[in-house]
Amino acid sequence: MEALPPDSGRMEAWLDDHVDFAHSYFVRKASREMVNAWFAERVHSIQPSREGSKALPEPLNSLPTSGPTEAPSPSPAPSTPTRKISASEFDRPLRPIVVKDAEGSLTFLSDTERVQMPPPTSQKLSSGEGPDEGGGRGGDRCARLLELVRDVSSHLDLTALCHRIFLHTHELIAADRYSLFLVCEDSSNKKFLVSRLFDVAEGSTLEEASNSGIRLEWNKGIVGHVAATGQPLNIKNAYEDPRFNAEVDQITGYKTQSILCMPIKNHREEVVGVAQAINKRCGENSTFTEQDEKDFASYLAFSGIVLHNAQLYETSQLENRRNQVLLDLASLIFEEQQSLEVLLRKIAATILSFMQAQECTVFTVDGETSNAFSSVFHMEYEELAGSMEFPNRDGDVSKINYMYAQYVKNTMEPLNIPDVTKDQRFPWTSENPDSPNYHVKSLLCTPIRNGKKDKVIGVCQLVNKMDEATGQVKAFNRNDEQFLEAFAIFCGLGIQNTQMYETVERAMAKQEVTLEVLSYHASAAEEETRALQAATVPSAQSLRLMDFSFSDFDLSDAETTQAAIRMFVDLKLVQNFQMKYKSLCQWILSVKKNYRKNVAYHNWRHAFNTAQCMFAILRSGRLQNNMSDLEILALMIATLSHDLDHRGVNNSFIKRSDHPLAQLYCHSIMEHHHFDQCLMILNSPGSQILSSLSLEEYKTTLKMIEKAILATDLAVYMKRRTEFFELTKNSQFVWEDECHRDLLKSMLMTACDISAITKPWPVQKRIAELVATEFFEQGDKERRELNIEPIVSSLPAFSTLYSENRKAESTAALDRRHRHLYICISHSLSLSLSLSLSRSLSGSDEQRKA
Repeated sequence: MEALPPDSGRMEAWLDDHVDFAHSYFVRKASREMVNAWFAERVHSIQPSREGSKALPEPLNSLPTSGPTEAPSPSPAPSTPTRKISASEFDRPLRPIVVKDAEGSLTFLSDTERVQMPPPTSQKLSSGEGPDEGGGRGGDRCARLLELVRDVSSHLDLTALCHRIFLHTHELIAADRYSLFLVCEDSSNKKFLVSRLFDVAEGSTLEEASNSGIRLEWNKGIVGHVAATGQPLNIKNAYEDPRFNAEVDQITGYKTQSILCMPIKNHREEVVGVAQAINKRCGENSTFTEQDEKDFASYLAFSGIVLHNAQLYETSQLENRRNQVLLDLASLIFEEQQSLEVLLRKIAATILSFMQAQECTVFTVDGETSNAFSSVFHMEYEELAGSMEFPNRDGDVSKINYMYAQYVKNTMEPLNIPDVTKDQRFPWTSENPDSPNYHVKSLLCTPIRNGKKDKVIGVCQLVNKMDEATGQVKAFNRNDEQFLEAFAIFCGLGIQNTQMYETVERAMAKQEVTLEVLSYHASAAEEETRALQAATVPSAQSLRLMDFSFSDFDLSDAETTQAAIRMFVDLKLVQNFQMKYKSLCQWILSVKKNYRKNVAYHNWRHAFNTAQCMFAILRSGRLQNNMSDLEILALMIATLSHDLDHRGVNNSFIKRSDHPLAQLYCHSIMEHHHFDQCLMILNSPGSQILSSLSLEEYKTTLKMIEKAILATDLAVYMKRRTEFFELTKNSQFVWEDECHRDLLKSMLMTACDISAITKPWPVQKRIAELVATEFFEQGDKERRELNIEPIVSSLPAFSTLYSENRKAESTAALDRRHRHLYICISHSLSLSLSLSLSRSLSGSDEQRKA
């Protein structure tokens, strides 16, 4: 590699500072190779995978054939697509495949042309003699003409119809030779004449009359003149007419004397064909009479309508076969939705085989970078017949014409260049004859849009259309544009679906890895589980778990986990549900681990205290006797899990900060997240304490856990508290009513959640400090992250509510059996106090100190 000049760094820095000059210099001086090299550094070339290359596109082998059935040929190699139909067979004006609707969107649906047949009176059966002139001769001639017309009226095969017209014409005018030409148009709407019958003599069969087709130019020769003018010619001496071409006579040795050439018109008076009779047979020098002209014209007037119908039928068959090609392509594309490499390989192979181009390149657009292609797939026609194990093309990027694809991507319009060396938009293509791109003669490029049609997601580029007859390169025509445009619609859907599938696959893989990592990090360590499993669990009495004045401040973290096990054991949940003791230990430790240590109040200790309050209600309040085992299990799991992964902020902060959690749930945001975390731990290997439940019991338990955790949302509680108080006040609570039981469990969850405020004053004071710390931290976040001022309520309101709560707590001693009812009813005051705390103390550290 040539060494860089010493001052190259300064030059590059200067160019970086003068971007306009660098851009202008590149536009004026850059060569084709430099442009391709620039693109190549930003494009990843897709190489077809071995797995995707084994299967060939079957629809290529199943396309309908044209013409008679041929003898079966030896089957090609399994990896070689067999082309039985090509775009050249549709090289005539057909209805557009893709049209734009009223809104400008591309659609395959188009209005069908309705052909209005002319009334019978507009056609002349015979111009010879009227009904009153000629007596029976005119009537016989008319009847015979009607028979001949009726004979051809049901024919739809053009070749057979033309032969039948030949037989009828011979009966009418008795000539020696006949020819019949049909008007055709190519895809560029250029008219010409093709013979269906040429120089046919009397007695010729349909097989003998059929020929490969002679093409005549429009408005040249006698036939071309009649087709162009629509006027008949009755020539008595052919060699005296300057329009006559004697080459056929010279080849065949036949002497043409008289010619009667008549146009064949459809119902719109358009010329659809030309019929020609040569040499009247009545005598050596006989010419065609005026009556011959009239009979011939009368018959051809009806034949033109029949020919037009047959042509419409042939066109409809051709359009049907064309649509079948698209359906086969759609089937081919949509059976592959997993690999973009395999899909692009099938697309390129199908298009190359059908369109008869030398090269096909499919570019895909990077959704994030609007000025670059994310990948490119290139295939050449020769590769269709060989092995699909393609060589690596990383070194052949200069053979790919990026600039045409970039032009189409930017303009979002197809590009058809008949001769790239003469196109002034891309002058660099003819600068260097030794360039690898100099082999490009004709080019067709079209954008590939997404399903909404408003964005280009790829570009399909064809190079060098091949003439099947001569093997020479020719230009792509309008039909090729329509086919590629239709192909691009299916390709866009296929590429988009495949990209979406790959995106989902990657997302699922990431999710699986994330869950695996979370499961590992969110699960308790094996050493901790073994230590807890081996530890001796103290009794509930020694831990004072059944006291409503219980405090956890004197317990270590290890002792809190042991106390949690004791609650499950004493409630007989381990025995009743056959829990594995190790699984229970790991589950409790995992729950503890999923509470954030940097959260002042809503942490593991708060969850443990909530569960202890529920345990005390169930045991000391004897509520256990009125609850089913599944309900007790669900309540204990819910109390320990009800604040999992709490972030120290409330739902309002989550919404205002546009946190991703707010996009997942429309209400009770954090409560839904707590339940999701609960499910994750319950389903983690080693922590599946519900594994012994039946499917129905499992579903029921999860439903109760979800309701219980969601009930801790204070907004949900405020909607239901009035109903519960009315039931208890009027003694209308019915244990057998499932709705009443659900309501009670919801109230129990809220009562236990805020039960700390009913404990002795020293405990309340310490907990209040934790709550205040957490809400002060949220206030600081609101000011720092949301740029809003926290709301601070008046302190007298706080004092009043607190005094009322202390008064309620010091009322006459209650029987222990009714202590749980006291908590359920008195927690309304506690809740009001807690809400006031949250409002009053949601200021900053400076406000708290003040």
